[in-house]
Amino acid sequence: MTDKLNLTEEQWRERLSPEQYHILREAGTERAFTGKYEQNKAEGMYKCAGCGAPLFSSETKYNSGSGWPSYTAPVAAEAVNEYSDMSHGMVRTEVRCAKCEGHLGHVFPDGPCDAGGLRYCINSASLDFEGKDG
Repeated sequence: MTDKLNLTEEQWRERLSPEQYHILREAGTERAFTGKYEQNKAEGMYKCAGCGAPLFSSETKYNSGSGWPSYTAPVAAEAVNEYSDMSHGMVRTEVRCAKCEGHLGHVFPDGPCDAGGLRYCINSASLDFEGKDG
């Protein structure tokens, strides 16, 4: 993905709700089982709430029981960037939108084995959903 979206912090605050800003720009996390997409079973595309870039397809979404929307893979490898995250006394892999660098969540190696073994654990507030029917 080559077209980066670079906004000032003031522009981000105008564009996003306070919860979205906290998660996307400050690497926050919503409480488990509270996100609007955690139980969503509709077909469609999950896009970045910050910039609208396509990130995850409903075809890769599954119920991990973790309390956050979980996916086995992004819609394309170049849709997300991954970074080492050593906060909170553990080593994790942070997932960010490749277009706007918004924090989405983390990826863990405990996903379904038949789908590559990864679990992209993503905050609902970092996503917008576009149903298959428009």
